[in-house]
Parts: sequence; C-alpha cells; structure tokens
Amino acid sequence: MKRNAATTAPLAASLTAAAIVILIGCSTVPETGRKQLNFMNPQKEAQMGFQAFTKYKRANKVASGHPGNTQLQRVGRRISRVVEVPYSNWEYVLFEDKKPNAFALPGGKIGVNTGILPITQNDAGLATIIGHEIGHVTARHGAERMSQGTLATIGGVAAAVALGESDMSSGARTAILSAYGAGTGVGMLKFSRNHEYEADRLGMLYMARAGYDPREAVAFWKRFATHKAGAARMPEFLSTHPLDANRIRALESHLPEALAAYNR
Repeated sequence: MKRNAATTAPLAASLTAAAIVILIGCSTVPETGRKQLNFMNPQKEAQMGFQAFTKYKRANKVASGHPGNTQLQRVGRRISRVVEVPYSNWEYVLFEDKKPNAFALPGGKIGVNTGILPITQNDAGLATIIGHEIGHVTARHGAERMSQGTLATIGGVAAAVALGESDMSSGARTAILSAYGAGTGVGMLKFSRNHEYEADRLGMLYMARAGYDPREAVAFWKRFATHKAGAARMPEFLSTHPLDANRIRALESHLPEALAAYNR
C-alpha cells in the first residue's frame, strides 16, 4: 500500500501531537505515587470548579436549615485542615436531595445530599464520604480524565487517517472505528474504577489524619452496600464503580496504613 508525503503528513502530525502530550503531561498523584497523564493548569482547573459549583447551587435546593448542615460544616473543617488543595476556597454545601450522593470539585467545593446522611450515620461516616470525594480532587482525577480524552481524540484522528488511506471497504473502516470507540469507552470505565479505588485510599488517610477512626470507612461502605441491596448491577467491567465486595476488600487492605496515621 503506497502513501505519499501529502497523505502521511496528517497521520504523522497526529502521532507527533500525541507524543508531545504524553511527554509534557506526566505528573505524580500525591500519597500514592501513581504516574498520571495530566496537562491541565491547576489554577484554571480550580476556576472551572468555582464556576461549576456556583451554577449547581443556583440550580439545586440548598438545605442550609437542615440539622445535618451543622455536622457537615464541623466535619468538613476538620478534613480541610489536613488536606492541601491548590487554589482552594473551601465550601461545604448540603443539598436537599434524596439521592445518597456527594461530590467534590477543584478549588475545595464540596456538595453533599441529605439522602446520604442516614447512611453515614455519624461524623466518621460523613468523614469517609467527604474524604473520598476530596481524594478525587487531590488526585486530580477530573483533569486526568480530560487529558485522557484529549489523547484518545488525537489517537482517533490518527486511526481515521490511517484507515482512510487503506484499501479497506467503507463498511470495514466503520466497523474498526466503532470497535476503537467501544474499546476506548470500556478502557475509560476501568480507568474510572481505578480512580474510585484511589479516592477510597486517600479518603481513609485524610479522615485518619483528621482524627476519625478509618475502620469506620469499611463500616460505611458496608452500610452503603446494604442500602443498595437488590438493585440490578451490571458486570464490573462495564461499570464506572467497583463492586461493593471488591471495594471493601481494597479498603481493608489499606487499613494498616490509615491506622498508622490515625494513631500518631
């Protein structure tokens, strides 16, 4: 199969761009030491977090008068003292929402739904979920996903150029590109599960350093698993979150490290 300079130039440019992205975007996750692809500017990332949180507060009901808000502020302040988030302006907001959920955004913006409070049950349980969500921020998982997505886009362009210059039929090219997209999708799901495990480990360390018994993290996730009992679950390889049993085993394996921080 022949390719001239004009047809190979786009492919070469795409591959060169991908190589540059990898070279300039390698960083290390605090605490775990894992190497990650991340080329987002931390200050810009925090600004994006501020903007997103402001919009979220406008669109959702803030439960400022809820009795759980006092607990959230108390636990949040203790966690904030032991965690370093670049360009942070810490803010903990309780939202009136029955879904048992919580989230964190770059810049120290934390949202917790009232629906998760019956499962957290106590300060240590709430510290578990707050620590976990902040773990996503300190490990910069959102920026890493965006960086991975950019690299996948560059790779997709390169693949499309290469396939476009082949002698394959149009149907074959479409099938392979579809397989490439599906393969990337499943890969990113696995990538997301790895983020969940990493956030669990970081969260245990943060709660322990803040003076909360990390064994309560295991207890919380067991309660959460019981809460979800009976709900249909897809196979783990097609899920963005680990299976509960796998998550709990991983947490138990990190307990010695967390207990050492708790007992200092």
